[in-house]
Amino acid sequence: MAGMVPQLVGIGQEFDISCFSGGGFDGLAGKHDAAQRAMAGARQTRVLHIGDYDQSGEHMFTALAEDVIAFAGSAGAEVEFERVAVTGEQVTTYHLPTAPPKTTDRRSFSGTATTQAEALPPDILAALVRRAIEAQRDPAVHQQALAREEAERKAIRAL
Repeated sequence: MAGMVPQLVGIGQEFDISCFSGGGFDGLAGKHDAAQRAMAGARQTRVLHIGDYDQSGEHMFTALAEDVIAFAGSAGAEVEFERVAVTGEQVTTYHLPTAPPKTTDRRSFSGTATTQAEALPPDILAALVRRAIEAQRDPAVHQQALAREEAERKAIRAL
């Protein structure tokens, strides 16, 4: 998963969005730090999550979301989580390689086969992330920002 981070950081920079990578089951300190980052933004935060499609991946997503939302909520901040990848639908749509679920992992799992996040080709991962980001943008606000930038460029050139 760490190999994806540079690509995701690059996509995030296009939108002025930060990218962070966790490692396995993050401890409470990491989750608290994530909540602190969300609270520092002074507005509603949406966390876009990429993880393996397996028992651990689903459980990690749920545990991370519950804990970060609770930490942020106790300080009056609002955080939402969205699973961007990997989903069962993506496994089918993109014909991703699968393996049977681990019989030693007793956590509940919605799928019948597992897939690692690294199985997503980089161009597809980038498209999924861009689509998730763009779905959150208000087109009118975006156009206003572009118009303001252009006006500022013209003013700077005039000087």
